[in-house]
Parts: sequence; structure tokens; C-alpha cells
Amino acid sequence: MNPQIGIAPPALVGWAGRPVLMDTAHQHDDLEINFVAEGGTMLYLFGGDTVEIAPGSVAAFWAAVPHQLVANSATRAHWVHVPFATFLGWGLPTALVGRLLSGTPLIAPPSAAKESDPANFTQWAADLSSAHPERRRILLLEVEARVRRLALDAPQEPSPEYAGGDPALRHVIAMVRHLAEHFREPLTVADVAAAARLHPNYAMTHFRKIVRTTVVDYLTRCRLAEGRRLLVTTDLPIAAVAADSGFASVSRFYSAFKTECGVPPAVYRRQHRRPRSGEAVG
Repeated sequence: MNPQIGIAPPALVGWAGRPVLMDTAHQHDDLEINFVAEGGTMLYLFGGDTVEIAPGSVAAFWAAVPHQLVANSATRAHWVHVPFATFLGWGLPTALVGRLLSGTPLIAPPSAAKESDPANFTQWAADLSSAHPERRRILLLEVEARVRRLALDAPQEPSPEYAGGDPALRHVIAMVRHLAEHFREPLTVADVAAAARLHPNYAMTHFRKIVRTTVVDYLTRCRLAEGRRLLVTTDLPIAAVAADSGFASVSRFYSAFKTECGVPPAVYRRQHRRPRSGEAVG
């Protein structure tokens, strides 16, 4: 996806094949579920962390967080995207929803692999290519159950740091981690470069080479992902959401949000927020 276009619209889709490295970080307002069926591992740069999905592992994450496949030795993987509104409608435990929306992926280790996963992911791809509404309804029920089970199998500790041999990727990971940890604060390119102990010009060369966008654009994406999370999970006024997401003004937040999401923040909140306890739903 061209990073200038904005966030991709949500869609219920699924497919399988050999993973292809991404030219740039991208976002889409879905719950993304990955399964590595054959070969080695997939390594994502996800928010401020590296996420490694090993053979036999299943992972789920909120894809509105900027993510990019930067290394891969898997020969076959499966992907399923569940629209954000559908995911919220499952009524998953609040702690689980909060974990995913905070940018923490669910990753089950290979030891927790289910024998049924290869057949299930293959069946889901077939169901998604079908126009039969009952097949798609069954698919969503099965995917929801798999995500609930994944939450029980995924460890709570953070992903290990990248220990690969590519120094440019290590530098970029340090910069992206700094952006993810400090996006609520005023940041400069020099601040981000310092996190990787590099001269700003050299740091930006690495960043553009791997992430294929600017630090400013990536920073805006992080802030907008936080804005979407706050709109859905809190009752904060729009001005407070803008400030807590790191935007210097409400007008800048409105402009960036409308450009990326296609609707103003208040409309997005009405479309996606979960009903609170005792709140009318009709």
C-alpha cells in the first residue's frame, strides 16, 4: 500500500501462499491472523517491536498498528483479516481486547500448535471465496473460537529482541521502538536518530531503505493508531484524544484522521465503539 493513501479499508478476506517481503509498513483496520504452515519464520516489524512467527505458530494482531514483513524463510503461510467492527462485535474479554488494541500481538508458540490448523485455515480460505452466506457465518464462528483459544495459549511476556545479523535492520528497529514508546511526546528526527546512536542523515537513510517512508509519516501513523484506540475504548473528548495521542492541536488531529480513515473522529467512534455496560445498543 502506498503510505500516502492512508489506512486500507477493512475487509473480510483470507488467502495463502509464500510470504513476500513488504516494500513499506502498512496498516488496515482489521484483526490480522497469521499461520505459518511450512518452512521457516516470518519476522515483522510491528509498532515498536519485532514479531517472529515460527513454523506451526498462529499470531493475531490489530493491523491498524504499522507493520511490515522485513525477513522471511517461510514457504507457505495463511492470512485471515477480520474487519475491526466484526472483531469488536465478538464481545471478547475486555482485557483481551485491550491487549490487542494496545499493540501487543497474540502469538502461540509451536508447542501450542493445533493439528486442525492446516485444514482449518485452508477451509476458511475456501469459505471466503464462496458467496454462500452460511459458510461465511460458520467461518467467523470458527475464527472467533480460534482467537479465543489463541489468547489462552499465547505467553504474556513481550517478544524477544531481534538478534539477527543485519545492522541496518537493528538500527531501524531501535528507531521504530523509540517512536512507539515516545510518540505522545514532541519528537524530532535527531531524537529518533539518537535512539540508534546514528547521525540523523545516516539514520534516515537506513529508515527510508527499510521502512520506505519518513520518520514523520511513521510517527503520524503511530499517533493515529493510538487515536483510534482511545476513540473506541474510552469516552474521552476528541480534544483529549488528540492530545493524548501526541498531536499538537485538535485541527491537526482532525485533518490527519480524516485523511487516513476517511471519516472524522466522532463518526469513527460511533461506527466502532463497544457498548458500555448498561448502555443502549439499539
